[in-house]
Amino acid sequence: MIRDHLQENENVKPNMAFLEELRNKLPEFFNDEGFDIEKFQNALKENNINEFSDGYQLNFIGKDYARKQAGNAPTSVIVPDNEHNQKEENKNSKNLFFTGDNLEVLRHLRNNYSNKIDVIYIDPPYNTGKDDFVYPDKFEYSDKQLEEILGMSDEDVSKLDALKGSKSHSAWLTFMYPRLWLAKQLLTEDGIILVSIDDNELSNLKIILNEIFGEENNIATLIWNSSTAGGIRPKHFTINHQYILAVAKDKEKVGELKAPLSKKAISMYNSENEKGRYRDKDFAFKNTSTNPSQKYEILTPDGTKIHPKNGYIVRFIRSRFEEELKKGNVTFKQTKNGPFLDQNNNQANWNVYIKKYLGDAQGAPATVLPKENVGLNNDGSKEINNLFNNIRVFNNPKSTRLLKYLLNIFGNNNAHILDFFAGSATTADAVMQLNAEDGGNRKFIMVQLPEKTYVEKNKKKIPTKGGKAAFEAGYKSIDEISRERIKRAAKKIKDENPDLSEDFDGGFKHYRVVSPEKETLDKIYDFDPENYELVSDMVESFSSSALGVPGNASGEDTILTTWLAEDGYDLNTHNLVEYDFAGYRTFGIKDTRLYLIDNNWHSEQTKELLNQLGTNKVKFQSVVVYGYSFNVMDMKELDCGLLQLNSKVELIKRY
Repeated sequence: MIRDHLQENENVKPNMAFLEELRNKLPEFFNDEGFDIEKFQNALKENNINEFSDGYQLNFIGKDYARKQAGNAPTSVIVPDNEHNQKEENKNSKNLFFTGDNLEVLRHLRNNYSNKIDVIYIDPPYNTGKDDFVYPDKFEYSDKQLEEILGMSDEDVSKLDALKGSKSHSAWLTFMYPRLWLAKQLLTEDGIILVSIDDNELSNLKIILNEIFGEENNIATLIWNSSTAGGIRPKHFTINHQYILAVAKDKEKVGELKAPLSKKAISMYNSENEKGRYRDKDFAFKNTSTNPSQKYEILTPDGTKIHPKNGYIVRFIRSRFEEELKKGNVTFKQTKNGPFLDQNNNQANWNVYIKKYLGDAQGAPATVLPKENVGLNNDGSKEINNLFNNIRVFNNPKSTRLLKYLLNIFGNNNAHILDFFAGSATTADAVMQLNAEDGGNRKFIMVQLPEKTYVEKNKKKIPTKGGKAAFEAGYKSIDEISRERIKRAAKKIKDENPDLSEDFDGGFKHYRVVSPEKETLDKIYDFDPENYELVSDMVESFSSSALGVPGNASGEDTILTTWLAEDGYDLNTHNLVEYDFAGYRTFGIKDTRLYLIDNNWHSEQTKELLNQLGTNKVKFQSVVVYGYSFNVMDMKELDCGLLQLNSKVELIKRY
């Protein structure tokens, strides 16, 4: 667990995350010693690839440190909020909310959500030079380690140390790089990441996204007119727009993008029949094509044969026209000046239309987002103020109209959607609204740092500059506001939609990602597997009460949840089963993996486990044990017993 990861991280180099990705895609160029560069170069020569471009890349102070962070394993634990998760509206929910540092959360999600997220939307700090961004990461290495691991000079280490609390471009890039790298690992092969930004870091963000995702996977830079011109007159230009960068994991695998229709376009569907609203669209249109398959004769209701004028063609071939005619989708109207001629090449008195139904209509997305569909920045403030009884608990949230528009374009109605800068949880609200509107089954994962709405001075809690209203309303951190917003938004949706499907998911599971206390870390560092007495109960150290967070989670709950994520199990669909071995109750994944966490496992329990395995009462491929709970003799006895079984069962020791 944490001890294992701490030791593993000591050996992580800046390029290890990249090499691991390369190993997954090109395993044939790796041997026991690592990447075989000579074999790779020979393969290029054999395929007549001998030209290389110098290209360009973005360099900044802290880049190697950021790359190393991307390769590090998590050194925190996932603490389930049992009080919240066991409530009726949450216990079967497929939505997730993580409170904690999003870098650590992403490291955990890399294990169990790799290649599973369809859409990522983030609204990171813009680094405007105001109070929206101060580099929050703790530097995890001493100056000596930075010099040894990253090969940095004393001068470079000093520069990196200076980024602590900095608002510089380098600080922002050092902050964003590992998060974007990990985000890519989570996306499906046809997945999309959408990043909101303004002019301050737009150019840097484009380059860093190109480096991580590949320039060829850039889809578009969307322009959102986020406000109307007004306020204090600027010296030069009024800036009333922001950007949303859309980048694919693999652009070639992304399907056709379609946008919701505008209100004006919808108003054109002004007729209705049993199939729904429709509009009549001219079957013949101006086109100089001479394609004979689109110049044929059509028989009108009065027996007149008509054909398109010169310079006109019809929309589709005869067989398709006959098919639409049988379906009742063709309309004939008499007119004195249509695009058709009769059999004598005189002006025909008929025009032909095709019924186009609203339910089949889709718009073509444009890089400038339509104001009427996405709204303005202050629409988001109005929404959250209404939810919180006109208390301004959060400043400048995005609007659900914007998020719904984006999710309609880039995601399907069964998409997994991640936002690891959740803020006030606008994304979660938008997901629930869309599901209520179209019966979709989208699922959200929100991540929010528990940023306090106050600071402590002289043992008193003083509200922060923008947190006064939230603090006075009882919200001590941003993540509390986020979760409360989801609850209120779900209630509002249900109240406004009394016929809402029972499958509507308005709940969420809540987890806190927490780093152990120093006392616990000291015990971990001091632990000697050969001297069991050195460590007291290391299970209880990870209970919610010992970690100083609410939720009523036992130490076993925390360790088990953390291990499930590490082993790649979805926290919602892991099919956990309870087992009993001579009074020792524990959990596992049926036919796959057994977890032994609590102490008091001795010879009697080993004998019972071996008996049940030998008689096929239970079946496991591996048994994972929490090393701190086992003394030397009991561990050896279990290990020897598993080795003697006919079927191979691996013993995995974690510390």
